[in-house]
Amino acid sequence: MSQALQTASISAPGFFGLNTQDSPSDLAAGFALVATNCVIDKFGRIGSRKGWSRVNASAGTLGANAPGVIHELVQTDGTLTILFSGNNKLFKLDGSNAVVELTYGGGGVAPVITANNWACASLNGITYFFQEGYDPLIFDPAVSTTTFRRVSEKTGYAGTVPLGNIVISAYGRLWVADTTTDNTTVSFSDLLSGHVWTGGTSGTLNVNQVWPAGADNITGLAAHNNFLIIFAQRQILVYSGATTPSTITLSDTVAGIGCIARDSIQSTGKDVLFLSNSGVRSLARTVLEKSVPIGDLSKNVRSDFMNIVSGETLANIKSVYSETEAFYLVTLPLAAAVFCFDTRGNLQDGSLRATTWDSIQPSALLSRRNGDLLLGKTSYIAKYSGSQDDTSPYRLQYYTNHADLGNANVTSLLKRLKVVVIGGTNQFVTIKWGFDFSTNYLSDNALIPTQGISEYGIAEYDNPDGQVVTITNASPSVITSVDLSAFVNNNTVTLTTTGTLPTGFSVLTTYYIINASTNTCNLSLTPSPGTAINTSSSGSGTHTLQHIHPTVVAQYSGGVALQTLSVSASGSGKIVQTGYESDINGAALSIQRIEIQSKNGKTV
Repeated sequence: MSQALQTASISAPGFFGLNTQDSPSDLAAGFALVATNCVIDKFGRIGSRKGWSRVNASAGTLGANAPGVIHELVQTDGTLTILFSGNNKLFKLDGSNAVVELTYGGGGVAPVITANNWACASLNGITYFFQEGYDPLIFDPAVSTTTFRRVSEKTGYAGTVPLGNIVISAYGRLWVADTTTDNTTVSFSDLLSGHVWTGGTSGTLNVNQVWPAGADNITGLAAHNNFLIIFAQRQILVYSGATTPSTITLSDTVAGIGCIARDSIQSTGKDVLFLSNSGVRSLARTVLEKSVPIGDLSKNVRSDFMNIVSGETLANIKSVYSETEAFYLVTLPLAAAVFCFDTRGNLQDGSLRATTWDSIQPSALLSRRNGDLLLGKTSYIAKYSGSQDDTSPYRLQYYTNHADLGNANVTSLLKRLKVVVIGGTNQFVTIKWGFDFSTNYLSDNALIPTQGISEYGIAEYDNPDGQVVTITNASPSVITSVDLSAFVNNNTVTLTTTGTLPTGFSVLTTYYIINASTNTCNLSLTPSPGTAINTSSSGSGTHTLQHIHPTVVAQYSGGVALQTLSVSASGSGKIVQTGYESDINGAALSIQRIEIQSKNGKTV
């Protein structure tokens, strides 16, 4: 009598993220042993990360160099300016996203810059640049939108600005630490005056005698809930009452855990994440647990992660927290690796779900106020978007843990592998399988046919991934969505382009949708009724309208582009592992469900 097929299934593949720390034979089915160029999506599926596209069309004097830092200056009138360093220069993006070199506009000899690892902070409409061994610099658009100066050259300068390597803007003032001669003092400027370092409410906080476990060096600063957080290499100091520095008080200390990389510190609004000598940590859990190392957010990849960190130049490690994407990224440039930690929720052991990226390698990171994630790439500022890396494909790889398919004492004879995928179009998925911990995989390819996501009865409003639009040269200018998706009055949007926008519009400017009708609208600088903007040229390239707060109100969605891929499998073993790889080339792809069909072989 024919033996019935046995079916083992994984309904949420990779939901727990990577686990390279524990024994692969003891892992739960939701863990992955490989998750490269992946993220965990909001539905708990493992899928492809986004790609990147160029923001600036040409490099200008940035040349074939990568930005060392990217910063966004937000002025009180809402003007947004992207500033960055590279090629030992300072730059900004203008209204057409062209690279503009900032020249020295002071009255003395121009500073000689030979490094790009600035720490940036903005206060009262001015951006300040601090870097060890250099005079602090300012970009003050009220004085000039194309030049920089030394802080000491600003009108009203008082005292001596510390030549620190660490700066944050918090509670209405600048906080600076880590000079070449003093790494235990935090200096703070006068209120709303980053150029005033004596008099007023400016001052210093020396923590040399406060360390709970002996002498240490300040490595980073953070602000959270009226607390000033001072990180050292192996200790943390928490000061309360930071809004009034004259009465600031030591509130808590942590010994044995500190921050090892200045630019790994990121505030999530509810917490502060940072890279310690034992992995990625949460400030809230660290303060709660003190020196007990059970709050390691990178627990499931700790050894691999920290082995890579140990080979890095710590000053070059960069990070970003993206509320929009709900992840914390750490980029390790020498290893050309990025670790992605999903922040939607902690696993039962307190860790975050982790994946890795191996083909994006940003040199700098910035999460903008509008939610865009910017990346530093050679010659470019890039935006994290789409499903290609600058028009090129990248490889998604996901491998399950090792499983016995229900009975460790019975050999499994593989017959068929099925995988339910969401997204993708006209591309192959390579399905692999191996036995008994061997990496000598068998494989077969399954094709995702050309497909799209249908809507029934109504178009989708406010495409959250951005709408490609046409813009007329007219008075008023008419915006038309190419994909026929509709607009909603008073939603706020920005425009980007691969060429130049029609005269009258600028990139990085917030507009309001007015006069929305089906798939057309006008744009205004003020809410409806507003004044529709006129244009005086046609512009060039492909224009994209990006919603700052996208809303999707399609009522009759016809579902998603979903396919069940199937391949015949062969071979046998007690322990089975499967893998799934695909080149992402314009269409996002995620894995919904896996089924492994087998028959029982001999008992061992």
